[in-house]
Amino acid sequence: MKPVNVYSCQNIIGEGPLWNIKEQAIYWVDIDGKKMQRFYPDSGKYETFDVPLKVCLMAFREQGGLICGTEDGFYFWDPDSQKMDFITHPEKGKEGARFNDGKVDRKGRLWAGTMTFEGASSALYRMTADLSVEKMVGEVTISNGVGWSPDNKIMYFVDSIRYVINAFDYDLATGAISNQRPFVQMDADFGIPDGLTVDSEGYVWCAIYGAWKVMRYDPNGKVSAEIKMPVSKPSSCMFGGKDLDELYITTISEGLSEEDKAKEPEAGDLFMIKTDVKGLPEPYFAG
Repeated sequence: MKPVNVYSCQNIIGEGPLWNIKEQAIYWVDIDGKKMQRFYPDSGKYETFDVPLKVCLMAFREQGGLICGTEDGFYFWDPDSQKMDFITHPEKGKEGARFNDGKVDRKGRLWAGTMTFEGASSALYRMTADLSVEKMVGEVTISNGVGWSPDNKIMYFVDSIRYVINAFDYDLATGAISNQRPFVQMDADFGIPDGLTVDSEGYVWCAIYGAWKVMRYDPNGKVSAEIKMPVSKPSSCMFGGKDLDELYITTISEGLSEEDKAKEPEAGDLFMIKTDVKGLPEPYFAG
């Protein structure tokens, strides 16, 4: 499995890839670049939308448009009008905090986590269709990848600066989580676990920031594959393509010196790996 550079966007913090089956397009954000992006692989068409604040995660809505987690709480965003409408901010007034990553479960609930650069005061929140928000996991360092097993019995959630992908027992009917335990515990010198996705076989794919690689873990947390990247800071991954067998990977150029950039000139670009396994369609937010 060899990564192919599919679009040279040179993002500062490329994040949050999201495949739209109807449009056959991949969406993603550049957090510090304050832009949303859309790319149609078949035609090569690329679009960028400037936004007034840092958008850190997004999900499609059943009613159309997207819901976003930003540096200033939750917003709806309409790509046609490019209008952003504020919803709520569960950490309003908390200095240095912002949303970082999130996904929608198969009952249409949005799970979104926050981060600060120091300490463990962040959280994972759950928003339901009525737009009510509940804190589900506290004392998090940097919230990152969220995903579910194909049978909806396990939820995965990354706590980055604890270098762990946690697993929870998951109740799809109620959205309750329990029995938190490490699924994969990494050493600090291995790299930082970042965004993740789960394939149709129940294997977890996770971008490892700072490590030049994307890992695939079997349902028992054992290494199944290690994909070497041409850049040091892969940030997240998402299956796309007509058959959902193309793994799209966002990357980061932030923090690289001029010397570093000379060694990895593709940092910040969008990559794709053709796989022999399929992903699962991403659910839409019900609200």
